Amino acid sequence: MTDIIADENETPQIYLITPSEIDLVTFPDTLARCLDAVDIACVRLSLGATDDTYIAKSADALRVTTHDRDVALVIDSHVLMVERLGLDGVHLSDAARTLKAVRKDLGADAIIGTNCYASRHNGMTACELGADYISFGPVGESNLGNGHRAELELFQWWSEMIEVPCVAEGALNEALIRTFAPHADFFGLGDEVWASDDPVETLRTFAAAMI
Repeated sequence: MTDIIADENETPQIYLITPSEIDLVTFPDTLARCLDAVDIACVRLSLGATDDTYIAKSADALRVTTHDRDVALVIDSHVLMVERLGLDGVHLSDAARTLKAVRKDLGADAIIGTNCYASRHNGMTACELGADYISFGPVGESNLGNGHRAELELFQWWSEMIEVPCVAEGALNEALIRTFAPHADFFGLGDEVWASDDPVETLRTFAAAMI
């Protein structure tokens, strides 16, 4: 399975985040059409549910779709489900606090990323502990989290000083993508895509803005 790695040509890649709730009848097909239309580096299963059975069924369905296309599938937070469900890794939301233990549990081959919000310090700490990528956000205006935006300066500094790839996510639009594209390795796109009438065409529009 392909790792999540930065593009050697320095063109950002898409890191696709699922809706918090998915229809297991229709969403795998929608995801397949997106993956077939646009190059996607990684998909993150990011469900709001806490029901193990629903999460497992969702992971099983999306694993077939992603792995058939050689796209990595990571799960949000649920570390114990990674190996059991045959996933490629986990996305943590606690910055660097549990990363060392998670790496020990999942091993060197697992993809482990973490959300460091707008904290340069947490990002550097996570890198030292072995994170494969760092996520910063929200980039745009959002009421989520603590309200602190990840500013352009953070990405400029990161791209110049740190080799570990970074993901820009949260309340993105075309203008923000164009502005941040020279300094971000990946753009985490979720609700920006799924809330649109045509997710495939929306992805194409965002992908074009990254060039």
